[in-house]
Amino acid sequence: MTFTKTILKNGLRIITIPMQDNPAVTVLVMVEAGSKYETKETNGISHFLEHMIFKGTPRRPKASDIARELDSLGSEYNAFTSEEYTGYYAKVDPRHIDTALDIVSDMYQNPLFEASEIEKEKGVIIEEIKMYKDLPQREVHHVLGKLMHGDQPAGWTVLGPEENIRSFNEKTFLDYRAKHYVASSTIVIIAGQIKEKEIIKKVEKLFAKIPQDKKAGKLAVKESQKNPQIASVYKKTDQTHLAFGIRSFPVNDKRIPIMKVLSAVLGKGMSSRLFSRMRDELGICYYIHTSHSAYTDHGELNISAGLDTKRVELGIKNIIIELNRLKDELVSEVELKKAKDYIAGTSMLNLETSDAQADFAGHQEILKREIRKPEKIIEEMGKVTAKKIQKLAKEIFVNKNLNMAIIGPYKEKNKNKNRFDNLVTFDILNK
Repeated sequence: MTFTKTILKNGLRIITIPMQDNPAVTVLVMVEAGSKYETKETNGISHFLEHMIFKGTPRRPKASDIARELDSLGSEYNAFTSEEYTGYYAKVDPRHIDTALDIVSDMYQNPLFEASEIEKEKGVIIEEIKMYKDLPQREVHHVLGKLMHGDQPAGWTVLGPEENIRSFNEKTFLDYRAKHYVASSTIVIIAGQIKEKEIIKKVEKLFAKIPQDKKAGKLAVKESQKNPQIASVYKKTDQTHLAFGIRSFPVNDKRIPIMKVLSAVLGKGMSSRLFSRMRDELGICYYIHTSHSAYTDHGELNISAGLDTKRVELGIKNIIIELNRLKDELVSEVELKKAKDYIAGTSMLNLETSDAQADFAGHQEILKREIRKPEKIIEEMGKVTAKKIQKLAKEIFVNKNLNMAIIGPYKEKNKNKNRFDNLVTFDILNK
């Protein structure tokens, strides 16, 4: 992967990624604005704004105008919102790069916020909120976030609550955009068959009038925990969905390469420890996997699983046993090599397309202020040893870092005690 980073006089950052053998080109505009930049009253505005960007501009007054023009290019286009950024993209045949860039830049800088469109889109987003609440494997992570972070941005959902969505109006959007959609917080990434010097000039022209006001910041995450925590939500389901959250560290921490290898050993791929034990040996789940979420000021290792409701206690116990194993035993050289090879292979496969490389670069630029080539990241993980994994496991696999959210058909009779309290602890007998 090769790239060039250019910073314009107005503060706008441009990242160009030439991929001359790729049959497509992607235009991605990302902004440092997500749910962590919201207040309790505006929670959900970042995502709602993402929807409104597609609703029209003075040059393209209706949503159908934007959609029709992009469809006529055979474009793949969409947007996404997360905790710390929002992105808008269009992927096209290289012949249409100028048109795609013009459309995306117009949408980003000149959205219309007509009252009628806002009211209609409220219904769409409320249905989206309901849709995800009906998916327990997704909703359990919202429960986990609230358990771990409480009433602060890190504990809220990206979609926001229904009452907020119903209250938003044109002023809400204009005020939020003015605080965050400025040159210094905007990154334009173009990956694919491009001529870098030419495309940079075109971006500079199209974004010449972007506001140069000072970017508004966000509140730092506050973390405080002394004992294991559990949150359970009753839902009449045929399967129990649970998510473990173990407090770790932010994206720029030097232990990130170790964490990635540890996560791979534990729950990446069908030969990982958790998959082998929970599915192959015990046969009590269909899905189980790990992930490490690293943000600018905090991080967490997550374990997600859908379990046989009649054998949930057994599942929880065995997950804890596997975590303890990483503390008690050194990972073998064979298993360590397999985990590293898995990461290297999947990392490169995930960067085959122009949109994947654009997202890879933009994600790093926003969270780390630095873009590291995948080869360098893989090289760093190659230096991870079994002793480093064991040391890290001992640091993070402690009771004060442990959290579990669970959704299933459980109605607790005692409000002060959860039926799983005695299992969600690293002090469980390792037998």
